Amino acid sequence: MGYHRAFLLPQPTVYIMKWLDLPFSGKAQGTVLLPGSKSISNRILLLAALAEGVTEIHDLLASDDTAHMLDALTQLGIAITQTDKNNYTVTGGNGIFPVKEADLFLGNAGTAFRPLVAVLSLMKGHYRLSGVPRMHERPIADLVDALRQLGANISYLGNSGFPPLEIKPAALREQDGTHTVTVKGDVSSQFLTGLLMALPLSGKRSVITVSGTLISQPYIELTLAQMRRFGVQVEHSGWQQFVIPAQQQYHNPGRIFVEGDASSASYFLAAGAIGQGPVRVQGVGRDSVQGDIRFAAALELMGAKISMGDNWIEASSAASHDKIKSLRAIDLDCNHIPDAAMTLAVAALFADGTTTLRNIASWRLKETDRLAAMSAELRKLGAVVEEGADYLRITPPAHGLIPNAAIDTYDDHRIAMCFALASLGAPVRINDPDCVAKTFPDFFEKFSQIIHPEMK
Repeated sequence: MGYHRAFLLPQPTVYIMKWLDLPFSGKAQGTVLLPGSKSISNRILLLAALAEGVTEIHDLLASDDTAHMLDALTQLGIAITQTDKNNYTVTGGNGIFPVKEADLFLGNAGTAFRPLVAVLSLMKGHYRLSGVPRMHERPIADLVDALRQLGANISYLGNSGFPPLEIKPAALREQDGTHTVTVKGDVSSQFLTGLLMALPLSGKRSVITVSGTLISQPYIELTLAQMRRFGVQVEHSGWQQFVIPAQQQYHNPGRIFVEGDASSASYFLAAGAIGQGPVRVQGVGRDSVQGDIRFAAALELMGAKISMGDNWIEASSAASHDKIKSLRAIDLDCNHIPDAAMTLAVAALFADGTTTLRNIASWRLKETDRLAAMSAELRKLGAVVEEGADYLRITPPAHGLIPNAAIDTYDDHRIAMCFALASLGAPVRINDPDCVAKTFPDFFEKFSQIIHPEMK
């Protein structure tokens, strides 16, 4: 398999796998050390670049998405040194980027693209931001409209409402020393995250109002938590209005550690719940600031046994033997766990009854149209699937999963990873397995360490 190159190190030979065959593995058991959180990694990198002084970052995720952020920040004049495999030092620009003109290619990394658009709008420079074709299909109009309210000079270089973008120097508008802006909250929480991270750079008081329902609220909690680590406080009321007091700036926290990725934990925890277990993940625990930690509670609703420590979570099946379906169907609003909810969709194949996952319209705007893609691939395994505008209803096949299904992954890392769980019911082929490099390059190696192939 081909893996992410180490930043600032020579690029190794890349081997491309067209598919990966996973044998039937009736049981799952073991311990997995999680990679760093993508969401935390890219937030910390950007905040460290904006802070004064030097930040030591430990356990940074090594992935395509973080590589794009690292490359972009380097192009913008931020000094970054890799000190060990997953450790870096970042010398911040104290609220500015030294380079005032750059062309930035950000792949399909939404956690890099959206916040950088907001921050670069305040940098009084000339920047062009682009990505892979799928990034150019992911809407960004709500963020651009919000920044234009503030006076930002942003133009579309392709289709209106979508990347690529061009940003030119502009002065932000204010009234009585306050920036005021309204942003829609029902498409992507990354738009609000970008505004929250950027506006302290102005030094002025800022008030952000969210119109509509704020989706993925835990990701905003995550953003606020990382901003606090860098010395910036945000007041908010009911998740509809956010106030950033004036005269704040980002300060380096010295040494900072990246928590293990809770979204990545979902695949292994689900494996423990389906395949008897126990499976333990290390690197994330009961005090995690990540919203996807709530996936464990969803597994409990499905009947799994869950236990937690400060830095670990463990899952196992409550079923007494493998002839009994290990899980029960649930009906769940998944607004709080949009990424991990994909794992629940595959876990539903092993549940007794029909599972309904609601409030997942945001799936359509991710790396691919995940609602359509998940529906198509679940049907290949024999499931009866009802796909709605914002929900998915899954009834598992009555006589077991169809063996040797070839799962298409749509260049979407999460589709590849969650469908690995199907091998706990039947042998399965994963097409384009290398797409996991976006967030978890060695996923399949770690997955193979906990599964126990059997003859079927």
